[in-house]
Amino acid sequence: MTSNYVYHSNFWLEEPEDSNPFAARQCFCSGYDVYGEIVPQASWFDYLLLMFRGEKPAPAETRLLEKLAMVLANPGPREASVRAAMNAGVAGTNHSSALMAALAVGAGQYGGAQEVAISVRLWRECGRDIPTWIERLFSPEEDERADIWLPMEHAPGFDPNGNSITTPLWQALNYLVDLAPADGALQWLKKHREELELAVGYPLALSGVASAAFVDLDLNEDQASMLYLILRLPGAAAHAIEQKEMGWKKFPYYGPAIELADDPGPVSADSDREDGQ
Repeated sequence: MTSNYVYHSNFWLEEPEDSNPFAARQCFCSGYDVYGEIVPQASWFDYLLLMFRGEKPAPAETRLLEKLAMVLANPGPREASVRAAMNAGVAGTNHSSALMAALAVGAGQYGGAQEVAISVRLWRECGRDIPTWIERLFSPEEDERADIWLPMEHAPGFDPNGNSITTPLWQALNYLVDLAPADGALQWLKKHREELELAVGYPLALSGVASAAFVDLDLNEDQASMLYLILRLPGAAAHAIEQKEMGWKKFPYYGPAIELADDPGPVSADSDREDGQ
């Protein structure tokens, strides 16, 4: 009797082991033998692009994704998703909780994966037209229907708390541009960066550079959002482990910023004795 429970995939094919139908004997990714061809011959980033796009990438595309992954690998403790992982790490929770904390915080609209998804969609809508970009950056929502996401409070791909592009981001943009197509999104973004920054009133952010790179890699908004989440996890994991080893005594708590609404003031020694009677 043949089971009706069949999973469908356009890029993945498995042949079962004769002795164990729950295990695969051979795996194919977009027609390539994973363990016979891909693992021995391809790089990690070749494989990533093959899985996400369903076709073998060009060497230049693999190089661009590899360097973008290095740019994204550790946003650092100033970034909210990394701090979320650090909080989980110092609390001594399990490793999956630290990664889930980083994913949850890093999925949002301020420097997160949802902002990247919106930015990639805007590339598709605005193309290379500056007036359209400026108009859409101030109203990036697709429509006015209620969703899980609140309306954007800043122009996606830009940093509302910054005054000028940061040195590391400027270095990353210049390096990635050299790896990107001559007529691609990264090239266009670098050329018109100052004009766009002047229009929105604040500088380009890492999410904006990453979005342009994903567009040059021919990834859609869902693929870009997923990869953005994945590629930022190494730094979050490393910081979480480090904080777990250091312990809570070296972890900053924001005591000076906490104000009691009804502070009774210091308690005298006499009142302590009276309370204890």
